[in-house]
Parts: sequence; structure tokens; C-alpha cells
Amino acid sequence: MESANIRKVSLEFQRFYNDSKYDSIFFMFSDEMKAALPLSKTKGFLSGLYAQAGKILSREFNDYQSSYAVYKTHFERAVFILQISVDEQSRINGLFIKPFVEDTLPQMKRNISKLQLPFTKEWTVFWGGDTKAQNYHVDHRAQMHAFDFVIIGKNGKSYRTSGENNEDYYAFGEAILSPCDGEVVMAVDGIEDNRPGQMNPLFVTGNTVIIKSPNNEFLLFAHFKQNTIKVKQGQKVKTGQLLGECGNSGNSSEAHLHFHIQNGKDMNVATALKCYFENIMVNGVQKNDYSPVKGDKIKQN
Repeated sequence: MESANIRKVSLEFQRFYNDSKYDSIFFMFSDEMKAALPLSKTKGFLSGLYAQAGKILSREFNDYQSSYAVYKTHFERAVFILQISVDEQSRINGLFIKPFVEDTLPQMKRNISKLQLPFTKEWTVFWGGDTKAQNYHVDHRAQMHAFDFVIIGKNGKSYRTSGENNEDYYAFGEAILSPCDGEVVMAVDGIEDNRPGQMNPLFVTGNTVIIKSPNNEFLLFAHFKQNTIKVKQGQKVKTGQLLGECGNSGNSSEAHLHFHIQNGKDMNVATALKCYFENIMVNGVQKNDYSPVKGDKIKQN
């Protein structure tokens, strides 16, 4: 559901855009956005869009992709996807516009491929399941069955000592493995890891790998540690092959692995598949063809 806050900001953006008040849009930006897209670039981008597509006639709220509200937006001469993210002060901290593409992807409910867990140690499901209480991703079309995995230490926390540094987190630097054979269709590296507690909404998934399985399932792994990804686009991978190390890049507040399956490469148009793993230990009990939920402690058997 579209929040009242994002509705107000998006309407204001539309009004300023249609009136060619690009300075006013710039002053809606967060400090980080102003640094990433200075006034001259903001004016150039928006005036170029106006010249190409004309005024915004209408917008249809689609869903949320991470922190971004996604709108199918009808301009005078084109249809685009408009994505807007706002911070706690209602400042725009993320803005993307791209051509709208009709969803012609295959309808898929769950994975057909047999999957192992993407790690060997025992991890804990921080978010996972079918309800909002179990999984905040459920409102996002491509991520509704996503998992966020962390490692919990004997101290009952995901970090040692103060948790002020990435190295304090048990998951940081841990090996992330391919759950099945497949082909790497995306590999993004080089994005800095955040300081714990801070987030980077400009690069939502951070350092990312997407693997296409033989059954055309697209496995997305997000938030890798900077400069640790070991695979390249177009490369064939085997089950258990090292993809990289767990990190804290992108829209992430602490070191963890975000993992989900979708029916296409582009998260902005894809739909989620529910994910089941083969032969795993769940809270000390063996499970087969199991989809973990929040609170489960899981390990490959």
C-alpha cells in the first residue's frame, strides 16, 4: 500500500516537474542526493526528460522495491517507470526513471531446481516467511518470498563487542556459495560497505550476483562485501561454488545476506518465487524441501 508520506512527496515532485521547477525538485533532495546529483545535473536530466516525454499525465502506484515506491507513469509521449525513495525527513534520497516494459515473464510459483543453502555454517533467518510479521519483504512483488540471513553468536547477537564496525559482525566476510548449477547473468562489485547503522539507497542491492538456473529461475544475492565477488557475467557455476563474501553494501544496515528467487533478471519487473531448500537442518531437525521462516536456525545437512 502506498504510504501517505510517499504519496505527498510524489505528487509534489509531479507538480514541480510539470511546471519545470527543477530547482524546487532539487531542494526536495536529501544531502546525499544533492551530492550525487548536483543542481546542474538535476536540471539537465529533468529538462531532457521533459523534452523527450512531456508532462506527467497520470501515475499508478505499483508496489515497493526495497525502499522505493514504484509508479507506472504516463507522460504525454511515453510511459515510464518512476521510482522514488524518501528518508525519515521526507527528503528524496533515491530517484530512478526508465522505460516501462510490459510483464511477459513466465508465471512461476516456486523453484523447480533442487537448491542447497548458500552457506555451510549455521545461519539464522532474520526475515523470511509469508506474513508481514515474519517478513517485511512481502509487500514487494519481486521480493515477497525473500530471506535475510544473519549469523547469531553465542552471545545471542549478530555481532561481537560494540557492533560499530563491519568486522564485529559474525556474517561479515563469510563465504556465499551457489545453491545450484547455473549461469551468472549479473555480477556487480566495487560498491563500498556501509558503516553499521547507515544505508545506501542509491545502490539498493549493493554488490550483487544473479544466477540463472537451468529451469530459468533467477537467484539474486545482495549486499556482498566490496571487491570479493569471484564470478563474472556469462560464467557457468556449479553447486557449492564460491560467489563472494557476505558484506554490508547497498540498502543494508548490518552485514547479512539477502537472497530471493524471481522469474526474470530485472527486479523492477520480475515476480518472486517461493524458495525451498533440499535436505537442511532446521533448529536441529532435518527437513527436506523446506522454506525457512523468521527465527529458524538453518544449516546444510
